[in-house]
Amino acid sequence: MAKKVLMTSDGDEVSRNIAFHLAKHGCRLVMMGKEASLRSVAEKIRDSIEGAFPVEVIGMDMEAESEEAFDCAVQRAWTCLGNVDAFLNCYTYHGKVQDILQVSQGELERIAKINLTAPWFLLKAVARRMKEHGSGGSILFMATIASGERGLYPGADAYSATSAAIHQLVRASAMSLGKHRIRVNMISRGLHLGDEYPASVGIDRAEELVKNAAPLGRWLDPHKDLYSSVIYFVSDGSRFMTGTTVLVDGAQSLMRPRFKSYM
Repeated sequence: MAKKVLMTSDGDEVSRNIAFHLAKHGCRLVMMGKEASLRSVAEKIRDSIEGAFPVEVIGMDMEAESEEAFDCAVQRAWTCLGNVDAFLNCYTYHGKVQDILQVSQGELERIAKINLTAPWFLLKAVARRMKEHGSGGSILFMATIASGERGLYPGADAYSATSAAIHQLVRASAMSLGKHRIRVNMISRGLHLGDEYPASVGIDRAEELVKNAAPLGRWLDPHKDLYSSVIYFVSDGSRFMTGTTVLVDGAQSLMRPRFKSYM
């Protein structure tokens, strides 16, 4: 699957593993976000996967207020790859788990910039170039189940609200961009032990109680549970899927009341 992929990342465990598997499957990657973190990801891929294409890194402040800054960064990626077959937005900011009455204006603004404004600017910049190139392509957003109505948990009010907007952006932009053969989809992933909510409960407690609270008896494994779904949306196999949110959560979101009682 030799696709040219632009992905945003803050170097977290989820996006690191997705990048690794995309490279392993023959994709050419440009990673955009925190440059220092992404350099180490690029080096690890180079050292671990024989024959993998070099991973290019573009530094980008995801809190930038200028649409032009995002457009310039996407142009750099486009020039580097020649064109972009798929764009994957993995860069999100959850903030700490806290009561809604404690969320400051500054924290809310930061969460909104990273989780809503930046994806909006990036979608526009990528889609404009896909349209002009005439080849279409795939745009994919990643968020946790807290962005949907089924997976809410306490203390994630600002993240949930801003990320929920991406669900609607996916549906609306899929309608607008379909005529240009651009697909827009979303993965709503389950929580893993490194996420804010399990960490706030306590790792040992979260690890023990999930065995009774979740249908599969475990949290998401960032190394194994997501990459195949991402590869599907990046590939031509998903050419008739657009405007869709796919839950990759081990049914965690179905068990929300049960989770609450156990956790």
